[in-house]
Amino acid sequence: MTDPTGGDLLADSLLNQGVSRIFGIPGVQLDAAADALHARSDRVDFICARNEQATTYMADGYARSTGDVGVAMVVPGPGVLNALSGVATGYSANSPMLLIAGQIDSRAIGRGLGALHEIPDQTGILQRLTKWTGTARSADEIPGLVREAFTQLRSGRPRPVALEVPPDVLAATSRAAAAEMVAAAPLAPDEQQIRETAARLLGARRPMIVVGGGVLASDASVALQALAEALEAPVLMTENGRGALDARHRLAFDSLALRAFREDADLVLAVGTRFVSTFGTQVDTNGAEVILINAEAADLEGPRAASLALHADARLALAALAAEVGAPGRESRESEFARVRSWLDEQFADIAPQREYLSAIRGALPDDGVFVSEFTQVGYAASACYPAYQPRTYIGPGYQGTLGYGFATALGVKAADPSRAVVSVNGDGGFSWTLQELSTAKRYGLGLVTIVFHDGFYGNVRRIQKNRYGARYFASDLTNPDYGKLADAFGIRSARASNAQELAGVLADAVPANEPILIDVPVGEFPSPWHLIHEGVPRPAPLAPDAHLVRQAGV
Repeated sequence: MTDPTGGDLLADSLLNQGVSRIFGIPGVQLDAAADALHARSDRVDFICARNEQATTYMADGYARSTGDVGVAMVVPGPGVLNALSGVATGYSANSPMLLIAGQIDSRAIGRGLGALHEIPDQTGILQRLTKWTGTARSADEIPGLVREAFTQLRSGRPRPVALEVPPDVLAATSRAAAAEMVAAAPLAPDEQQIRETAARLLGARRPMIVVGGGVLASDASVALQALAEALEAPVLMTENGRGALDARHRLAFDSLALRAFREDADLVLAVGTRFVSTFGTQVDTNGAEVILINAEAADLEGPRAASLALHADARLALAALAAEVGAPGRESRESEFARVRSWLDEQFADIAPQREYLSAIRGALPDDGVFVSEFTQVGYAASACYPAYQPRTYIGPGYQGTLGYGFATALGVKAADPSRAVVSVNGDGGFSWTLQELSTAKRYGLGLVTIVFHDGFYGNVRRIQKNRYGARYFASDLTNPDYGKLADAFGIRSARASNAQELAGVLADAVPANEPILIDVPVGEFPSPWHLIHEGVPRPAPLAPDAHLVRQAGV
């Protein structure tokens, strides 16, 4: 029996970590790894994308919808550079992703000899966009580096990691053993801090809880609900935290509710959230005391001004707090909650056209169906008010705001569980980034429902040019394909809906059919949602009635 190659060690080490799916594109520097995966194709699926950019988006969607590590594999140089948008998005959204990055021959790294796909300091580039990056200089090192990669992925704050594997290292033989399974190692809270935090929560008259993606990443929803119910405290979910508590729960609120609750709140418990404004400033709590819980030490520091800062895993901390606080028994705040819900309805009336479409989508999805947003007009509104009913059923781009990430990310969500309903919401601008991945959907039978809201413009750019620059439009108009013909070219079903009611009808058939479909929704100008998303942005003048139904000239 021959000794395993570096490629074999890489494949077996990944299998031992529970990896069953890899998104990637093979290439000459990865030949030995591809051959090893071929030999194990009964245990690991390899989904080949049409652009490296899509591989990391898919890995991100896989990771955030399951909580498992998403794995992408690309060649060095241009392959890595193409993949970095997905890595950056995963970094901003706390996604547990592993990028297996090809390298040039290990003996040529850093010498500037002009090897195929060589770029200066690829390792340094990856280090700046990941939690950890390792480079294998011999086949013997591969198991240890895989072990360290998964140690990083399964402890502390989840973020992408990268492992570089040169072709000569992958082809070399070794007597090393594959890496064994790495167990999760969540950070336990300090017991004294738990007791002090519980005392302050019990002493507060009107506490509220603000939660972010850290609650989802640590699977803390059960503990969160127990604590919130014990305290009779509203739970405000940031965009990354949507679904941490069922939106139908009486304590569940959109993050916009902070502007109402803070008028009387005397304590804010912020868990698993960066807890800063979009502009990197302290969140306005109107003087209420702030207690922070985060697995990332840096998110416990300024500009946040906290009376207590607990460096801990969200699930462990919330469970400990719930146990310390005890059973529910506080006076009902239902009348206060009703007032805030009424106030929210008044605010969200400003984006009624977008909410009509969101209602059609929500109504067609089962409770565990996944909504994958995008930086488009309906997506912006979703970030403020989409009702997620279960954890990991709303996926957005995080603070990276990556235009064009949505469609490929949704394919990764669908690949994670092909039986699960997934809807991808796109604008005509962002969809063009990765529309070639319709080929991937067709090839692998990924029954993704893809909606393209198209108005013929980069809508937000055009709005700014209209409102701030006297309608001096510059490079904001688009030339789009016929979406029905585009879908037909890839052998995929298509449909068209001209309003929310028609979209609801199309979705009623498309979602249960579980086959790839591209839905074209022509729209006009939508009302701006920015005053609802970013505090301090002035409320705009309302659009003319039904403006969103009027097709823009040139579309």
